Amino acid sequence: MLAVVLHPCAQELSLREIATRLVNSTGKKKGQHPSAATVMRMLRDHDERALGASGYG
Repeated sequence: MLAVVLHPCAQELSLREIATRLVNSTGKKKGQHPSAATVMRMLRDHDERALGASGYG
């Protein structure tokens, strides 16, 4: 789902707009949209991993 989040982010959509385009495919909330906070958490975790992999931070 992260790849789907990163593409709309490049289009400068809001977190709420991105969340409405996503649907959980597994787990307890299957078929529901994630919250904007979940989208923000996914992006933050991605950025932290990218910084860790590059050796900065």
